[in-house]
Amino acid sequence: MKQNSVDPYRDLTVIDSRAPRFTQAVIGLLVLAAFVTGWWPLLAILAAQLAVGVTLGRRWCLPCLLYFELLQPRFGEGLIEDARPPRFANVIGIAVLGSAAIIHALGFDALGWTLGLLVAGLALLSATTGFCVGCQIYRLLARFRGVELCESCVPATAASRGLSRQGA
Repeated sequence: MKQNSVDPYRDLTVIDSRAPRFTQAVIGLLVLAAFVTGWWPLLAILAAQLAVGVTLGRRWCLPCLLYFELLQPRFGEGLIEDARPPRFANVIGIAVLGSAAIIHALGFDALGWTLGLLVAGLALLSATTGFCVGCQIYRLLARFRGVELCESCVPATAASRGLSRQGA
């Protein structure tokens, strides 16, 4: 079995590019399920799950665990990318889903579902096409701030283990 070039739980500056897309698909589909069933508290649960993953790490992100423990071992590691843009997109998702849940709790259902469906649409767009609006916003802001993004990411820990980007 081919060894990954990065450890998903230790090499936190980079990520397998398919992991965020998988997470976006899960979030998008669950928001749609909440809308179809009318169960808006799921929006708050999803915002909380994203917040736990962003603050405590990938080991606490349920879609991340599903991807890294079940799917990645079966299909192999995808291209490695900078983890900051997807993390920023998750923070935006937390804010919008959290706002949608609060707005629902205040009784403004139409606005709450509008925000929730906006997240679903953008998450599913990213999952199916790879175009992540939140990631693009991060890249634009990074360019203005002079922050360099890694184009071909190989973290120091992977390099120190003697692994190339393609694996051992």
